[in-house]
Amino acid sequence: MARQPPPPWVHAAFLLCLLSLGGAIEIPMDLTQPPTITKQSVKDHIVDPRDNILIECEAKGNPAPSFHWTRNSRFFNIAKDPRVSMRRRSGTLVIDFRSGGRPEEYEGEYQCFARNKFGTALSNRIRLQVSKSPLWPKENLDPVVVQEGAPLTLQCNPPPGLPSPVIFWMSSSMEPITQDKRVSQGHNGDLYFSNVMLQDMQTDYSCNARFHFTHTIQQKNPFTLKVLTNHPYNDSSLRNHPDMYSARGVAERTPSFMYPQGTASSQMVLRGMDLLLECIASGVPTPDIAWYKKGGDLPSDKAKFENFNKALRITNVSEEDSGEYFCLASNKMGSIRHTISVRVKAAPYWLDEPKNLILAPGEDGRLVCRANGNPKPTVQWMVNGEPLQLAPPNPNREVAGDTIIFRDTQISSRAVYQCNTSNEHGYLLANAFVSVLDVPPRMLSPRNQLIRVILYNRTRLDCPFFGSPIPTLRWFKNGQGSNLDGGNYHVYENGSLEIKMIRKEDQGIYTCVATNILGKAENQVRLEVKDPTRIYRMPEDQVAKRGTTVQLECRVKHDPSLKLTVSWLKDDEPLYIGNRMKKEDDSLTIFGVAERDQGSYTCVASTELDQDLAKAYLTVLGRPDRPRDLELTDLAERSVRLTWIPGDANNSPITDYVVQFEEDQFQPGVWHDHSKYPGSVNSAVLRLSPYVNYQFRVIAINEVGSSHPSLPSERYRTSGAPPESNPGDVKGEGTRKNNMEITWTPMNATSAFGPNLRYIVKWRRRETREAWNNVTVWGSRYVVGQTPVYVPYEIRVQAENDFGKGPEPESVIGYSGEDYPRAAPTEVKVRVMNSTAISLQWNRVYSDTVQGQLREYRAYYWRESSLLKNLWVSQKRQQASFPGDRLRGMVSRLFPYSNYKLEMVVVNGRGDGPRSETKEFTTPEGVPSAPRRFRVRQPNLETINLEWDHPEHPNGIMIGYTLKYVAFNGTKVGKQIVENFSPNQTKFTVQRTDPVSRYRFTLSARTQVGSGEAVTEESPAPPNEATPTAAYTNNQADIATQGWFIGLMCAIALLVLILLIVCFIKRSRGGKYPVREKKDVPLGPEDPKEEDGSFDYSDEDNKPLQGSQTSLDGTIKQQESDDSLVDYGEGGEGQFNEDGSFIGQYTVKKDKEETEGNESSEATSPVNAIYSLA
Repeated sequence: MARQPPPPWVHAAFLLCLLSLGGAIEIPMDLTQPPTITKQSVKDHIVDPRDNILIECEAKGNPAPSFHWTRNSRFFNIAKDPRVSMRRRSGTLVIDFRSGGRPEEYEGEYQCFARNKFGTALSNRIRLQVSKSPLWPKENLDPVVVQEGAPLTLQCNPPPGLPSPVIFWMSSSMEPITQDKRVSQGHNGDLYFSNVMLQDMQTDYSCNARFHFTHTIQQKNPFTLKVLTNHPYNDSSLRNHPDMYSARGVAERTPSFMYPQGTASSQMVLRGMDLLLECIASGVPTPDIAWYKKGGDLPSDKAKFENFNKALRITNVSEEDSGEYFCLASNKMGSIRHTISVRVKAAPYWLDEPKNLILAPGEDGRLVCRANGNPKPTVQWMVNGEPLQLAPPNPNREVAGDTIIFRDTQISSRAVYQCNTSNEHGYLLANAFVSVLDVPPRMLSPRNQLIRVILYNRTRLDCPFFGSPIPTLRWFKNGQGSNLDGGNYHVYENGSLEIKMIRKEDQGIYTCVATNILGKAENQVRLEVKDPTRIYRMPEDQVAKRGTTVQLECRVKHDPSLKLTVSWLKDDEPLYIGNRMKKEDDSLTIFGVAERDQGSYTCVASTELDQDLAKAYLTVLGRPDRPRDLELTDLAERSVRLTWIPGDANNSPITDYVVQFEEDQFQPGVWHDHSKYPGSVNSAVLRLSPYVNYQFRVIAINEVGSSHPSLPSERYRTSGAPPESNPGDVKGEGTRKNNMEITWTPMNATSAFGPNLRYIVKWRRRETREAWNNVTVWGSRYVVGQTPVYVPYEIRVQAENDFGKGPEPESVIGYSGEDYPRAAPTEVKVRVMNSTAISLQWNRVYSDTVQGQLREYRAYYWRESSLLKNLWVSQKRQQASFPGDRLRGMVSRLFPYSNYKLEMVVVNGRGDGPRSETKEFTTPEGVPSAPRRFRVRQPNLETINLEWDHPEHPNGIMIGYTLKYVAFNGTKVGKQIVENFSPNQTKFTVQRTDPVSRYRFTLSARTQVGSGEAVTEESPAPPNEATPTAAYTNNQADIATQGWFIGLMCAIALLVLILLIVCFIKRSRGGKYPVREKKDVPLGPEDPKEEDGSFDYSDEDNKPLQGSQTSLDGTIKQQESDDSLVDYGEGGEGQFNEDGSFIGQYTVKKDKEETEGNESSEATSPVNAIYSLA
C-alpha cells in the first residue's frame, strides 16, 4: 500500500511552465512583425523514391511572408520545373513524379527563405537524399571447409543502402539461425563461430538485408559448411556431455580475438549518441566476455550488455564517458584482453540561443549567440540571410563576437538576424528578429476568468499582456492593498502571479495592471479555493491464492462542489472491468483470482482540479510452472545425472521436486515416483536398476499444488544383471481339502534386472523333510494337488532371468486345504444370569479333530416359545461367535419370560463341525418396555385427557400402570400425585385445580418384577383467557341465528346418523363383538380367563408379514436376524454389540380365518379381551 506521488509529467509540465514564464514575450499577430520560421524538414531528409517529395517550410509574420528556395546555394526557380510546386500560403515544396521523372535528379542541399518588408528568416540547410536498396551482386560460393573446433567468419558484405539495411541470418529454408555465445552475428553483419562443431553442417547460412523505406529483403546466396572431424558420428547425447569437446576429440585452445583484431583499437563517438563497443573471440571451450573501464566503473545507468556479453552499449554519451575500455575473453585454457580508447567529440550545442528582441524607439538591447562543441565551433552572424559584413552599416549596431549590441534603436533597425555556429561535426542555425514598436499596454486573455485551485497547492494566475515599451505589471487583491509581490507571491516577467501555497484566505478577486509610458490596461481573475481530494483508506498489498476473492478498498474525501471520479489502473494502464470484477464507489472486488490478475492496482480519485493516487500490489499464488529442458549427463552403468531448469514458482517458493520414471517393458505409459528432492536443487544423481529403458520427468511442488509434469527426457537403457531380490508376500493356502495354492507378489520392472523374468517355486512337507519339489512359473501363482488335509509345507520362491538366478530365498510355511471339523464341543453348560442373558461353558475339542485352523466356537440358539399363553414367537436360529480357542462365553439380549434351545459347534476355515447336544433353558420374567403413544390433550381449561397404548414388550404378566404427575409454573413445582391403574386401562382424565399451571406426566407399566421404562409428556400451554372482543361476540351471535347455518348443521347431523346405521349393519354380519377397543389380534371363541382378569399379551407389531409362510408346527418363517453377540469374557468383533447379544424376533399366531382374509373379528387372545374392557 502506498500513496503515489504525482506522475512525472506533472513535474515536467510545471518546470516547462516556469521556464516559459521567463521567456520572450510574443508579439500579437495583429501587429506588424518580421517573419518567424515555425516548421521545417529535418537536416538529413531521406525520402522514399516511390512517393512524391515533400520539403517542409512554414513561417508566420505580419504582413504574411513570401517564400523562395535555394538549391546547392543557388536560387531554385520553381516556376521553370513543372514537377515542382509550392503550397499556398506556405513555403513547403512538393515535387510530383506522377507524370514521370527520377527522384535522384532532385538530390541536393535546400534552404528556405521567408521574407516580408521587415526582414528575412532562413530555414536549416536541408540535405535531400533518395532512399536506395540496391540488389545483392550474384556470386557463386564454394563450400566452406573448416576443421571441427576452428574459428570461422562468414562475411555478409551487404550492398550499400540509404539508410543502412538491417542484417539478419537465416537458412535457405527461411529458418532463423540459432545464436548463442558460440555462434553470433557481429554489428557489421558478419556471422562469427568461436569454434565450429559437427552439427553446424546441418544447415546452410544466408545473409539477409532488410531495407526500411522499400520494405524489401535482399538475400545473399547461402554458405554451406563442410566440417572435418575426428569423430564422424554426430551423437546427440554428446551435446549435453560436460566435456563435449574432449569427447569429440577437439583440441582445446586459448582465446583469440576475431573482432577487433590485435590488442588495442580506438573509437570516436559524438556527444548524445550511443557508444557501441564489440569484442568477439574464438577459443575451445567457447570464451566468456567481460567488460571493464580503466580507472573507474561502467556507468550503470547507461551501460547494458548485448549479443551474449560480446557488445557493450552506452546510451546518450557525454564527455565523461571518454577513456579506455577493455574486454576480457577467458576460458579454462587462459585469457586475453583488448583495449579500446574512446574519444567523445561534439557537434555544436546551444549554451545561449538568440531570442527575438522587441524594443521601443530609443531603447537599447542585445542578441547573444553562444554554443559549445568539440572542437569549439565558430560563430557567423547574418542579417536577412546575408553575411553581416556585407550588410549596410548601422551606427546603432555593434558586433562583439557572439553578441550584437543595439543602442538607441529606431524603426529602421527592424530586421531578422541569423546566427550560424558550426564545427566539423555539424552546425546550428537560429533566427532572431529585432522589432521596434510603439504600442500601449493591452491584455491578451479573456476578462474576468474564474480560476479554481486546491488548498495548499502552488498555483499561477496568468495575465498575458503586450506593449512597447514593455509595460510594468502589478497585481492587487480585492481591489485594494499594495502590490502583490514577495512572501507567498511572486510575479514573473510575462505577468503571471505565482502563489506558492494556497490558503483559504487567498480566495478572492485578483487584478493585474500593465503600465507603460503610452497608457495602462487591467484584467481581473476570480480565485476559488477548494478542499483537496484525499484517499483516506488506501488499498493494501495482498497475497491471494488462485481462485479466491480479493477486495481492494479505496475510500475518498473530496470537495463536495466538485464531481468525483474513481477509476482503477492495473500496472499503470486503465483496468478493464470484466465479469469477474465488481467496481463500487469505495472498493474493487475480484472474484476467482487468476494468475493474470497479479500486478499493481492504482486507485485514482480525481476531480476536474486534482487527483490522489494509492497503489497496492496483488500477488497471486499459483502452482509452479512445469520444469523444462531436462538433460541426462554423467551416464553410468547404474546411475545418471538429471538436470532441469525450474519453471516460474508463481510467487510461492518451490518446496519439492518429484522425479518420476516410465519404462516401456512391463508397464509402458505408466509413470512411477522415483525420488524426491528439495526445491533448492535442479540437478540430481538418480540410482538406476539394471535392464530398464528409463524415461524421466519432473514435477515441481509448492504450497498451492503441483505443476504439470515436464516434458519427458530422452530414454536411457541400463545393462542387465541377475536379480538381486526375490518376490515378496509368499503364501501357501488351500482352496480345497486336497490342494495348496502358492501365491506371491510379482516383481516390477525395476527389480527384474533382465529379460524373461520367471520364478522357481519349491515346496516340501515340513515334518517329513522330504526332497524339494520344484517348478518354473512365469505368473504369480501355482497350485499343488493331491495334498493331505491341513499339513504344513515349506515353500520357497526364487526369481530368475536370462542373466541368472536371484539370491537363495527364505522358507515360508504354508498349509494345505482344510476339511470340516469332526467333533463337537462337550459338557456344554448353560447358566441363566438374568432375564436377558446367559453364560456358557464347554470343553475344548482335540486339535486333530479340527482338521484345519480353529476359527471360533459358535452357539446356535432359538426362542422355542413364550411363557405368555398363545403368544407365537419366531423360532429362527440366531448365533453367537466366540473367536479363538475359548472355553466360555455369554449370550445377551434375550427375550424375558421365554423358553430357549441351544447347540454348540466348532468352526474352521472350511465351515461348521457337528452339533453338540441340545440344551434347553428358560429366561425369567422382566420389566416391561415403555407404554406406547402416550398422548396428552387439553379440550378445555378444566380437564386434561390422557391416552396411551400397551407396551411393545410386556416381558411378563403385566399387573398395571403407574402415573405420576405434578403441576408447575415457571420455577414453581407443586406436589406430586401418584395414580395406579389396572392393566387394561389406557385412558385417564385429570381435573385441573390450577388453570394457569402446566402439568408434567410420567407413565410406566408394571410386572411382578417391577416398573419398566417410563415415558414423560407435558400438558400444552394454557390458551389465552382474555374475554373475546365485542365484534367477535356479535359475529358469533349473528352466525348462530342465520337460517343457512342452522340448515347446514342439520344436514351434517343427518349424514352422521346414516353412517352410524350403515356401520352397525356391517358390524352385525360378522357375529358378536365384545365391547372393547378394536385390536389387530381378535379374541378367541372361548376365553376361560376373561372373568378372572388374567390375560396373555399379544403385540400388533408381531404379526407375520404379508406373504410369509407358516411352518408345519405353526411358527412364522421370517428373514434371518442381524442380532449381534459377544463373548462376555473378552468381548466380540465389530459386528456385535458391546454385551455380545442379538435382538430376537417373535410373532403371534393368528386364526387361519384371519390370515386368509376372513372378516370375522372374534378374538383368540385373552389379553385383548381384557384390554377391551377399558
